[in-house]
Amino acid sequence: MVVFSLFMTLLLTSTMMIFGTVFLKKPPKEINALFGYRTRMSSVNAETWYFAHRYAGEVWVRTGITVTAASMLLILLLKNSENFESYMLILFYLQMASMLMVIPLTEKALRKRFDKEGNRLQQTSRR
Repeated sequence: MVVFSLFMTLLLTSTMMIFGTVFLKKPPKEINALFGYRTRMSSVNAETWYFAHRYAGEVWVRTGITVTAASMLLILLLKNSENFESYMLILFYLQMASMLMVIPLTEKALRKRFDKEGNRLQQTSRR
């Protein structure tokens, strides 16, 4: 069960890191319905599309690295526990939640920088 848990963790987190790297380095050039971070806000125009991919890519790479390290440590610490399978199920759900957190984080970042029509908002200086 430990090997399976390690494998599933690496599969999920490496998927996050691979797609994150692709979104950062070579995001889809055109808005499309097949591949990419596709939401109403990200698809408004080319600028929102590009921003959403860069932002989501960065979130996935950072999250993937963090979740990999934390998960590996937890698996190794809990491997002799009586409830190992239950802990791994909880860990899997937490990993999935971390993967899906890219959506609200990216949408919040988009709304902070663009209006509903995709125009950049004026950034006010903080004092």
